[in-house]
Amino acid sequence: MVKNKIDKTAEEKILLAAKKVFTTHGMAGARMQDIADEAGINKALLHYYFKDKEKLFEVIFMEEAQKFFPKINSIFESALPLFEKIERFCDEYITEMMRHPYLAWFIMNELNRDPEKFLNSSWAKANLPNPIRLVEQMEREIKKGTIRRIQPVHLLMHLLSMTVFPFIAKPMMQKALQMDDAHFKKIMEERRKEIPRFIIESIRK
Repeated sequence: MVKNKIDKTAEEKILLAAKKVFTTHGMAGARMQDIADEAGINKALLHYYFKDKEKLFEVIFMEEAQKFFPKINSIFESALPLFEKIERFCDEYITEMMRHPYLAWFIMNELNRDPEKFLNSSWAKANLPNPIRLVEQMEREIKKGTIRRIQPVHLLMHLLSMTVFPFIAKPMMQKALQMDDAHFKKIMEERRKEIPRFIIESIRK
């Protein structure tokens, strides 16, 4: 009983340390030694709990996915008006990316490294949001003449790409636009309003 409690506490310390290191150094730049140092343990003990940083990241990803994806599903399933759903979706995604900017990089890296393994393991367990209610709502709004005819897949791609891409391209954008972290954060806060405004105006009839 005591051992299980100690194990749980040690794991929690490691996960907190790993999140900090991943946020600071990114997935590629993070080292197991950095995580061990941040957690205040030796590297051998870290490997006892997690054999490599990929396994450690998978645990973090699942933890965050299980908290985040239900929020998106609740937006899709809600009785909110379509335009308000778009606003809420953008706000939730940007909030998540700002809290955990390394998640987008992790997903991209894993999809490039071994897409079949990632999609059949971590991604398959993540209980992804189901946009069917949003699609049905769009069809109703099209029939009512509220929005122009647009394929739902395009709307979902707009929402995802416009919220997530800036975090993936952050180093390039900061270099090209001479932006420091504070400026980038300010721009992303503005995009909470800019993205839904842009999308809504593009589909409003």
